[in-house]
Amino acid sequence: MLLLDTNAVSSLLMGEAGIHELLSEDTRHALPVIVVGEYRFGLLRSRSQRQLEPLLNRLILESELLIVDDATTRHYAVVREGLRRKGRPLPENDVWIGALAIQHRLGVATRDEHFDEIAGLVRHGW
Repeated sequence: MLLLDTNAVSSLLMGEAGIHELLSEDTRHALPVIVVGEYRFGLLRSRSQRQLEPLLNRLILESELLIVDDATTRHYAVVREGLRRKGRPLPENDVWIGALAIQHRLGVATRDEHFDEIAGLVRHGW
């Protein structure tokens, strides 16, 4: 099972072949609530909101929804400190997404190469 980053959700719902190929072996995916929030924010400005929102809702039902809990905060602190020491800050939401991936021992499906800066995280691109 892979954790889906926001750009993976976008690619998946837009029907891009590369992401479908990457995820073809998994019947379920991990979906952080942070990603759902980012995607819903994007939908507010999208001309395709009516078509994409039902697809998002279906993806949520078919995925394991990951929430932030106290254990996540501990991973977040370690990830953020590691990035600070490297001098490689990441967008705040991506630090939380990375922390959830490490907490649940999942690789991240994303095009964002900056996830490679997070120690112990495996990024899967397409």
